[in-house]
Amino acid sequence: MAFTTGDFIATPEAANFIPELWSNEVLAAYKENLVMEQLVRMMNHVGKKGDTVHIPKPNRGKAHLKVEETQVTPNATSHSTVPVVIDKHYEYSTLIEDFAELQMLPSLRKFLTDDAGYALAKQVDWDLHMLGRTNPSGSYDPGAVVDGSEYASAVIGSDGTTVYDPSTTGNAASLTDAGIRRLIRTMDDANVPVSDRAFVIPPVEKEALLGVARFTEQAFTGEEGAGNSIRNGLVGNLYGTPVYVSTHCPVVDDANGDEDQRAGLLLHKDALVLVRQMAVRSQAQYKQEYLAWLYTSDMVYGTKTLRAEGVIPFVVPA
Repeated sequence: MAFTTGDFIATPEAANFIPELWSNEVLAAYKENLVMEQLVRMMNHVGKKGDTVHIPKPNRGKAHLKVEETQVTPNATSHSTVPVVIDKHYEYSTLIEDFAELQMLPSLRKFLTDDAGYALAKQVDWDLHMLGRTNPSGSYDPGAVVDGSEYASAVIGSDGTTVYDPSTTGNAASLTDAGIRRLIRTMDDANVPVSDRAFVIPPVEKEALLGVARFTEQAFTGEEGAGNSIRNGLVGNLYGTPVYVSTHCPVVDDANGDEDQRAGLLLHKDALVLVRQMAVRSQAQYKQEYLAWLYTSDMVYGTKTLRAEGVIPFVVPA
């Protein structure tokens, strides 16, 4: 006996009897790689009053020749302080109506809590990146394109000495072996301690460095573990200075508006400071006039450059 198409109960005919299933997991957008907070000096001011923290900045003394039968030569004590104003209060809020609260999956609230923490961490990371500007004149939201004139005293990556010129198409150049060594020398000449330094580079420069033989070939890096960049793609350090890849490195805009350059940093831990007066706080309040729950997370902090010689911005092609 032959059957025709009309004899079958296929998906279209059974559509009203097939339930739709919703996953209890939320597929969130990938997060940016945030690295700056761990690379700067962090001061905990939680629970303390005041809007400004004064950090002592002592001047180094020097040794004097002691001449027999003469008095010693005291060092001058004209030390200074660096004021760090706690002036940043950021919040993340969302309003969930009762109707949605009753029917939504509980994973949404979990996602919102996680998203709030990430949004606030992203703001802190961005503010620390912004301290790398050599001629800051404006404020930008995270991820915004930064005017090239604010990096006009930075250097380019190829030689570590040529000043970045944002006019026309800009003169940004990728990091080279010579440029890296010159950046390190500049810090050495400024008596910046060798320990606690770090490079912060955009992903495009990781790609470039993986093509430099000195940082990838076995003859230079070794064969085992993290020492083999060709096998594992890890850029561990450059001449003893750790390298961190940050997707948050600012996009720098030249005079032509091409948005095809990015800023990286060589910095010492004591060059920048983050003073946190209130860690991330999460609260919920029922708003009867809206018949909804207001969820808010916020934090209070301040950022400042402590030692300008401990941070060198450089501009590379995007």
